[in-house]
Amino acid sequence: MSIALLIFVTTIAVSLLGLYAAPGLIDRLIFRPYYVRRRGEFHTWVTHGFVHGDLMHLIFNMMTFWFFAFMLERRIGGAAFGVLYFVGLVLAISTTYLKHRNDPGYGSVGASGAISAVLFAAIVYFPTMSLFILPFPFPIPAPVFAVLYVAYSWYATGGGRFSGGPGGRRINHDAHLIGALVGLAFVLVTDPQAYTALWRVVFG
Repeated sequence: MSIALLIFVTTIAVSLLGLYAAPGLIDRLIFRPYYVRRRGEFHTWVTHGFVHGDLMHLIFNMMTFWFFAFMLERRIGGAAFGVLYFVGLVLAISTTYLKHRNDPGYGSVGASGAISAVLFAAIVYFPTMSLFILPFPFPIPAPVFAVLYVAYSWYATGGGRFSGGPGGRRINHDAHLIGALVGLAFVLVTDPQAYTALWRVVFG
């Protein structure tokens, strides 16, 4: 079975369950840096990526996943895709841990870091790809979409701050930035020749 499809279906199912049927599930899966060591909540380094702050947060992340994850998996293989996704998920939240490990009221949800890693790795392999996204009546080049994705994340953090949510749950926009670097670094380490096509597109 496709690793990307398994992640896609599981994330949607668990997120919708947490948002509409079992809100206590989010509290069990959310990443709370303060309690990671104090309560042994080490599993939340991964589980926070399967729940989201609200429906639009889920849709935005899954839309980006849909556009890029499956084509990237076909290009690099299921095993490599799985490594990239979960390494991106864990590393993208690492700065959050360092910033908020002494804040008992902080919690982070969402697969933003992992999806950003997938997005930017895919950009390296498919630099000429374009997207049609409603309501825009024109194609958006994938590299432009990637830049806008990061720019939105930076804007949403207020230049690095975190946006709040109900009950201490927050959408960790900073994770997008770290995830982007993870995706670029992953390709550089595993397949540096892939940067040749991107270099040609960007610099002619």
